[in-house]
Amino acid sequence: MTSRAESAAATRRALLEAAAELLDSGGLDAVTLRAVGARAGVTRGAPYRHFPDKESLLIAVGTRAWDTLGDRMQTLRATPGLSAAEKLRGGLLALVDVGRRQPHLYKLMFSNPPGDPSALARAAQRSQTEFLAVVAELVGEQDARRYAALLISSANGIAGLQASGQLADPKWGGVSAEELTDTLVDMVAVRNRHT
Repeated sequence: MTSRAESAAATRRALLEAAAELLDSGGLDAVTLRAVGARAGVTRGAPYRHFPDKESLLIAVGTRAWDTLGDRMQTLRATPGLSAAEKLRGGLLALVDVGRRQPHLYKLMFSNPPGDPSALARAAQRSQTEFLAVVAELVGEQDARRYAALLISSANGIAGLQASGQLADPKWGGVSAEELTDTLVDMVAVRNRHT
């Protein structure tokens, strides 16, 4: 028999999954507590027992996305046999992939909700700490923060160009997000070898 706590946790997971699906398919406007409850197949009041408002629900969705990215970074760091450059490439592509496959979620992850402007920045901490550790493996502790900020902002630009369709413009020569990411990692790795 399922306990009350297990049932509540399952309902919360279903609500978060439903909210993420609605976000993916229709953006922020598609996510309402009523629509999320209907999509999750729960009673009308259930979403309100877990989330006081839409913003709280969206913060939870964004937090879950950052947690997933943090798990991915942690797995990359712990994978034996991968070079620091390969780990870095994997981490950057994981971030770009969210932007490519789930542009509304990606935008949410980097937003500042009005009721708690630092909520998603706090949620990003573990993922960013894991990323910093990977960058430090390649460039050393002293330069890790500078290079990590450069790499994340560059990945953000790659994701934005891809999501908007502008990366496909012939003026860029048919370059892919993966090729741009490889170029970034190579530039950092080469620079590090020359210092």
